[in-house]
Amino acid sequence: MKLSVLFFLLGISFFGFSQNCDQVLLKGKVADTLRPQGFYNMMVVNRSTGKGVFGQPNGTFSLYAKNHDTMAISVKNYPLIEFVISADSNCQDNHTFYIEGNMQQVAEVVVRPIKTLEQIREERESLALRETRQVTGIEVMQSPITALYQAFSKKEKSKRLVAEMEYQDDQRAVLKELLRVYAAYDVVKLSEEDFDEFVYFLNINPDFLRTATEWELIDFIKGKYEHFMLVRK
Repeated sequence: MKLSVLFFLLGISFFGFSQNCDQVLLKGKVADTLRPQGFYNMMVVNRSTGKGVFGQPNGTFSLYAKNHDTMAISVKNYPLIEFVISADSNCQDNHTFYIEGNMQQVAEVVVRPIKTLEQIREERESLALRETRQVTGIEVMQSPITALYQAFSKKEKSKRLVAEMEYQDDQRAVLKELLRVYAAYDVVKLSEEDFDEFVYFLNINPDFLRTATEWELIDFIKGKYEHFMLVRK
């Protein structure tokens, strides 16, 4: 009798613990039942908070949320998946979803790998203008001839111009990688041929590109995209 009561109390304690998780680790995977493929346009959205994250190309995802939050998984050309988080005794909730898309014949295309947002963020943060040695400040007084040479030398001006052009090319390359991800997730509806024109239209501040959060960038680029499409009409 005492042993039964003990098990009953332990069961209550575990149940109570699972219901009082401050954060629940949600982990899952989406798989196509008809054919294996990469999911380059999967987004997991917490409908209770309005926030979302992108899934991995292999169909896996993980994020933290609260117990009983309502979740939705959106994958282009597949039915929407909705469920409610239910934490286990370890404050986790694991799911595997098998989905079936529409069978269709598509033309063969060359698919280039899409970088993750984490990889692009690292590239954004590392953006920097290549240093070209210039005499400045007190060095001008110590070496006035060198300072004058740099001020009037075509060679030195060319070095600075090349460094600036390389810096701008690096910015454009990072923005194109970002647009490639956004286009895959339908944040913007642009083809590769439109990227150069849109990047020019963005005229993004280099410091903002380097330091902005993912959501600040999405908000900025979506706003610019709407204006861009209006101008093109």
